[in-house]
Amino acid sequence: MRREDGRPAPGDDVEAVLDELYALPPSDFVARREERAARARTRRRAQDARRIHAARRPTLAGWAANLLRRSRPDEARRFLELGRALREAYATLDPGGLKELSAQRRRIVSEMSRQAAALAREAGHPLSDAVLRDVETTLRAVLADPEAAAVWEAGRVEGVLTPPSEFGAEAVAAAPARREPPAPARTPRGDTAAARKKDTAAARRKDAAAGRRRADLEERAARAREERQAAEARLRERRAAREEVAAALAEAGEREREAGERVAALEEQLDRARRERERARSGLGEARERDRTAARDLAGAEREAAAAARRAGRAEQAEQAERGGA
Repeated sequence: MRREDGRPAPGDDVEAVLDELYALPPSDFVARREERAARARTRRRAQDARRIHAARRPTLAGWAANLLRRSRPDEARRFLELGRALREAYATLDPGGLKELSAQRRRIVSEMSRQAAALAREAGHPLSDAVLRDVETTLRAVLADPEAAAVWEAGRVEGVLTPPSEFGAEAVAAAPARREPPAPARTPRGDTAAARKKDTAAARRKDAAAGRRRADLEERAARAREERQAAEARLRERRAAREEVAAALAEAGEREREAGERVAALEEQLDRARRERERARSGLGEARERDRTAARDLAGAEREAAAAARRAGRAEQAEQAERGGA
């Protein structure tokens, strides 16, 4: 149904539908999504129907993050402002401000995660330790990545959001510390230009070797971070898949239980019907026997009545004959 201005009626707007879907627990998401997509198709809004149908069911961690965003709007706004400040501090590489904001980040992520766990528990979906860690990872990503912040601000997180590798706990360590320039070494008065040149070359070789070691260590650390991130991504995928399978298993178990209850009720009704049929059969047999007995008695009575009628007729004839002879 559309309004006079041609726009969808309230409740049919695709953005409002998506907001509604991502506010639902994961167990209710698919059924409501299909219902809303079918409604859009019925109302000839094929593009909206495709977009609604394409919406992915959030993991439990994604739902908890969305729940936190919607249920704590003031805290969420301050959290997003902190993320912007932290990204700005990292971009300018201000060590003092970055260190202070990083400590604030750790405190507020921990506090926000506890709020998400409490909200999920109140909604009847307590979070496991693994899911809570995924919520914390998502909140760190919201602080570090503007795209992740936009997804969370819209309340449509689907899975675990991952912070970029160059931003996070390593940021403080990566920030350049201010160092005083080294004091010039004392040079004996009798030092020659050749000695100074030799010392300079040795210092340059030493610096070059140190630079190569730092580059090698940085490369190893980068590879290790990439491997860790890949392993964490695979782990999150497996967790998300396991959560989906567990949800499907629970749903199938519920359907099996309901079907079993219906089967038990039908079997009980069938037993009662069978007992009633046996009683009806027994009553039918007795009624048939009574009918046969009544039929025999009726036939006997009819024969007796016919014989009596014949005897009465003969007697009347004899009486009439007697009267005629007299």
